[in-house]
Amino acid sequence: MTPSWTTRPETAADPARIREVNLAAFPTSHEADLVEALRADPQAWVPGLSWVADAPGGDVAGFALLTRCHVDDAPALALGPCAVRPEHQRKGAGSAAIRAALRAAREQGENLVLVLGHAEYYPRFGFTPASGYAIRPPFDVEDKYMMALVFDPTRPVPAGTIRYPEAFGV
Repeated sequence: MTPSWTTRPETAADPARIREVNLAAFPTSHEADLVEALRADPQAWVPGLSWVADAPGGDVAGFALLTRCHVDDAPALALGPCAVRPEHQRKGAGSAAIRAALRAAREQGENLVLVLGHAEYYPRFGFTPASGYAIRPPFDVEDKYMMALVFDPTRPVPAGTIRYPEAFGV
């Protein structure tokens, strides 16, 4: 049976719970530390774009974060980190959190989201290779792993090199 996920924006009560999800999902504290550094950076943090998926009973099961990045000088969003507690993986918690965050970004008037991730996973949300928009990362990576999602293709989409927030270290 697949659980029913309740999604909501991060609240002031969530940072420690989100850290726990990241620590459970990844082998090191890198992603958990990255989330905290992004949260502390007012130029990267976009209110309303950190989302959680609550399991039945209210525990945070999944997490998705969108933060401000740029393509050359044009604003865009970076998706990640995303994390799911191991006991909830492959049950839709991560997808629910990602879909909610993307919906919120669209509702806030954003148009471009970038992700470096699994080429088999992110296309389900509409992501395609960023190179199709002449967008490239500031490091070498196989084309299929750097992806972009454009909400409204009738709006201009910037081309150029991605500039991540300082916390990403690239």
